[in-house]
Amino acid sequence: MSFDLFAPGAATTLVLLAARVSGLVMVAPIFSTKSVPVAVRACIVVLLTALMQPVAMGQAVTAPVITPETFMGETLVGFALGLGAALLVGAASVAGDVMGMQIGLSGAAILDPMSNTSENVLGVFGNLFAITLLLAVDAHLVMIDAIAQSVRAIPVGSGLHAEGMRTMVRGGSVLFGLGLQFAAPVTATVLVANTALAIRRAAPSLNVLSLAFPIQIGIGLLALSASIPFIGAFYHGWSGVYMNTLHRVFNAFAHGAA
Repeated sequence: MSFDLFAPGAATTLVLLAARVSGLVMVAPIFSTKSVPVAVRACIVVLLTALMQPVAMGQAVTAPVITPETFMGETLVGFALGLGAALLVGAASVAGDVMGMQIGLSGAAILDPMSNTSENVLGVFGNLFAITLLLAVDAHLVMIDAIAQSVRAIPVGSGLHAEGMRTMVRGGSVLFGLGLQFAAPVTATVLVANTALAIRRAAPSLNVLSLAFPIQIGIGLLALSASIPFIGAFYHGWSGVYMNTLHRVFNAFAHGAA
């Protein structure tokens, strides 16, 4: 089936599908960063919508109708698809913030080029590190494939789905859970180091205060360097985690549409 703007229901399908693609582009990492010009994002939405419109037309049982409910429902489906990847990037940023606070670098802030805001230096590092790894494993192509799969799994114009929205909200716990897992080795190492520095009571003549801060930062950065390969290994297999998230989202939204 080829692109036909004048086929029955083609225009409404195009508008609703554009809302779904826009939801993904507004939330998904890489696409949603401020370093990507708005014109480029708009071109991506138009191109993907035009390419997937024939598939959406073929999957539709009846001609969709544009209502506030269906328009919002399509946007939320796109949000859910982008949120699965955004949570993985957010987990790295949360881990960086936690590690920076524990190491003693919470006051060191730099400009995040992705959001144009000042962030914790390790939080910015975690964000950029995660995005770099996702680009290295073709995450942008996986997310485009996800939006194409959603057209087959969730027909365009099926409206709002309460169960799907609940699944999106529950997925927010992944961000904090993964963030704490990434930060756990560094946090534990710094805690042990701080405990060892408590010998100040046993050796009052030793000026621990002048040594504790640089030692804490040095040990924390060494622990971070040692844990980076393990974090990288997780992101190397990120597509499995992402696809599991998508399957839960598809099932939830499809159940709501049934």
